[in-house]
Amino acid sequence: QMLYEPWMFMPYGAFGDCYTMQPASWEEASTASGEHSPQEGSTVEDGSDGHAGGEWRTTVMLRSLPNTLTRELLRQMLDDVGFYGMYDLVYLPVDFSTGTGLGYAFINITMPVLVPRIWEAFSGLSQWPVESDKVCTVSWSDPHQGLGSHIERYQNSPVMHQDVPDGWKPALFMQGMRVEFPMPTKKIKAPKVRSKKA
Repeated sequence: QMLYEPWMFMPYGAFGDCYTMQPASWEEASTASGEHSPQEGSTVEDGSDGHAGGEWRTTVMLRSLPNTLTRELLRQMLDDVGFYGMYDLVYLPVDFSTGTGLGYAFINITMPVLVPRIWEAFSGLSQWPVESDKVCTVSWSDPHQGLGSHIERYQNSPVMHQDVPDGWKPALFMQGMRVEFPMPTKKIKAPKVRSKKA
């Protein structure tokens, strides 16, 4: 049985032509490592919880996460509950001025049929690998959906600047293995960091 090394880097080209990037736009970074706002995302109140027939969406937003939770810890949680190899993007935005998480994350699942499983696993989750009493909620990522859309969003974003720690960046995976993010197509500006007032 072949075992996959989770942190073996592969070129993005190894994804082949199975992902098509769609045009997208974004705003310049603020104090956080992501340009998503925590208010983004549609909730189960829109009539969808991943079970709807013909559902095409694959990117979910996990809310109410512990601020001390890291991208790597979240990835380990995904693997521990049986999602190894079933996701291709994990992104937990971080406040650049504090280095702590903003309390939400984006996960892209490889196939729509698998989305209900992650919805059921994380909706109402309150057991974390860090001390916290937060209860996780799940919603659809909105307006950005799918791997290609998120790659397009972050490829030239300040969050991908060389001075930004790797753990603060969106990470791509293929069959459980970490793969390189596509190279930027233009010079990336360093993120703007606001100093905390005393």
